Amino acid sequence: MSNYFYIDNQGKQKGTFTVDELKQENIRKETLVWTQGMEQWKPACEVPELSRLFTYQSTPTADYLFEANRNYSSITDANQKPIKPKTWLTESILVTVISFLFCCNVFGLLGIIAIVKATQVDSDYAGGDYAAALQSSKDARKWTLIVFWISIVLVLLYIAFLVVMFYSIGSISGIRELYEI
Repeated sequence: MSNYFYIDNQGKQKGTFTVDELKQENIRKETLVWTQGMEQWKPACEVPELSRLFTYQSTPTADYLFEANRNYSSITDANQKPIKPKTWLTESILVTVISFLFCCNVFGLLGIIAIVKATQVDSDYAGGDYAAALQSSKDARKWTLIVFWISIVLVLLYIAFLVVMFYSIGSISGIRELYEI
C-alpha cells in the first residue's frame, strides 16, 4: 500500500497519507495526487488504487483537469514546486506605455493595475502561495487585455474622427467655391 501526497484546493501540497487517510481528507476525483513511482501528479480518479474512494462522485471537469495538467504536469518529485504562472509583466508595461504615448488617455492608468497584479505573481509564488500566484496571473492578463482593447477602440475612434473632420473640411471648401464668382 502506497503513501500519497495531494494538492489541496488552496494549491498547497499535503502528505503523506494512506488510502484510508485520504478518504478521511475528503479528496475529490479531480484532486491531484502523487506517490513514489508516478512520473507526474494525476487526478485521483486516474489512480487505480484510489478509484474505490469515488464511487459516488461525478467526473472531474475538463477545465479543472486542463488547469491541473498545465500547472503541475512537470512535477516529478514531491519536494518540487509547481510551475510558476506567466507574470504578464512585459505585456502590461508595454500596453500601459503605448496607451499613454499614442492614445493619451486616462484609461492607460488601468495598465498600472495590470502591472501591480503582474508583480504579485512573483511575490505570491516566492511565498509558496501557488493558488494566489495563479489568480494574480489571471488578473494581470485580464487587466492587460482590458487596457489593450480600450486603446484599440480609442485609436479607431480617433481615426474615424479624423476622416469625418477631413471630409467636413472638404465639403466646406466645396461650398465656398460655389459662392465665389
